[in-house]
Amino acid sequence: MIYRLVRIFINIVIKLTMKIEVEGLERMPQSGSFIATANHLGRLDAPLIWYYVKRDDVIAIVAEKYQENAFLRWFARQLNAIFVDRYNADVSAMRQVLDRLKKGGVFVVAPEGTRSPTGALIEARQGAAYIASRSGLPILPVAVTGTEDRLAKQRLKRLRRLQVSGRVGEMYTLPPLPRENRDQVLKTYTDEMMCRIAVLLPPEYRGFYADHPRLKELLGE
Repeated sequence: MIYRLVRIFINIVIKLTMKIEVEGLERMPQSGSFIATANHLGRLDAPLIWYYVKRDDVIAIVAEKYQENAFLRWFARQLNAIFVDRYNADVSAMRQVLDRLKKGGVFVVAPEGTRSPTGALIEARQGAAYIASRSGLPILPVAVTGTEDRLAKQRLKRLRRLQVSGRVGEMYTLPPLPRENRDQVLKTYTDEMMCRIAVLLPPEYRGFYADHPRLKELLGE
């Protein structure tokens, strides 16, 4: 009951503060397990998860620092979010995600692990690619623009809604991790994830991956 009330609250807040246009939303499955990966621009990215993924089995991870705030800790728990240590290999959190995916959940994650200070993509961490390769589930790339904290402060102070754009790409999968050269392969998988997001973004948002050979391949397809 509380979960649904929290989602209603999120929907109201988003409708009041944002004007959103999304391209390719029909590609998002309404059933079955999958992993959605997205860039991370600002604090308002997180509510968009529950606004667009209209399911009760959403799996989201929340930075460990938010456990220190009683309200945010309670809010995250009502949404069944998993707290994760961003600075260390959080084996417990990854196991929780994998267990819930086996039951049919939808994992929504920003591989970068934190908000970009410039708005452009920063180098991603390897946790999301590890979960994707272990689960074997399809991956849905999503790109978002317009949710930067700086823009949010400027526009909301003037009582103007944010102009948010989103693009949803085609699904793909990653092969299982091999026994040898796992670290290098995992880096390749992570780069693949990020380049699939980068190709959906305007050039100025591609940041760390702007000159990546894989991105150039995807742009040429």
